[in-house]
Amino acid sequence: MSTPVLADDSHAHYAGLESRDIATLSESDIADLEAGRGWGFALAAELNGHPGPAHVLEHAEDLGLSPEQRTRVEEIFTAMQVEAIAAGTVFIAAERALDIAFSNGGLDAAKLETLVSAAGQARSNLRFVHLSRHLETLEVLSAQQVERYNDLRGYTDDPCAQIPEGHDSEMLRRHNGCDR
Repeated sequence: MSTPVLADDSHAHYAGLESRDIATLSESDIADLEAGRGWGFALAAELNGHPGPAHVLEHAEDLGLSPEQRTRVEEIFTAMQVEAIAAGTVFIAAERALDIAFSNGGLDAAKLETLVSAAGQARSNLRFVHLSRHLETLEVLSAQQVERYNDLRGYTDDPCAQIPEGHDSEMLRRHNGCDR
């Protein structure tokens, strides 16, 4: 019998994670989810020309938002926050239930499928909250404002040339294939 070949032969890849309250979520992850932060869920929109309400508000002056635009984007952001916090709470609970089930033992395939499906659906719902608000925000902005937004965020023709402030540089570089 042969030994499987592993991509990472580090013996302690997960060492230290066993003390987490929920194995799959760090304290920082939980704090982000509880606060309604994006958690990277909207990158498909953000990096493809669909600005998010939080960052539009950060750059409101540079984008030349009209009072009506600012009010509408604030409404979108507020609704997103409320829904994201609620959806994040459900996602955290689903991950906690899965973690507890493994911790308690006696888990069978049927129960596991139910728990994994619940966690997957909760994650999907949370991601929808964030992505859908990018669609709404795009409708509020002019094409020129979207172009300016992309410039302000560092989304140039070469996405590897500049990592915008506040972004996880490793994730952005990996997403854009910068190190290929």
